[in-house]
Amino acid sequence: MTTIDWVGSIAATFTTLSFIPQVWRVWHSRHTADISLGMYILFTTGVGLWLVYGLMIGSLPIIAANGITLLLAGAVLVMKIRFG
Repeated sequence: MTTIDWVGSIAATFTTLSFIPQVWRVWHSRHTADISLGMYILFTTGVGLWLVYGLMIGSLPIIAANGITLLLAGAVLVMKIRFG
């Protein structure tokens, strides 16, 4: 693994893990009034496109980070629609 791959993997880990507190909070509180639906629709779509891009270029850090982030951001988006 190159230095570039290490930097990408660490960055991907931190940005992906940053969604866990939001998912946890929304899941337990069922409160989504302060979350922007438009932002999460755009963000989740963008993350999905990053995942496709990562698959197209074969970049494991991009694939892994955006695959997991898509699940986490998608969960917040679903809860926003369901609870909110």
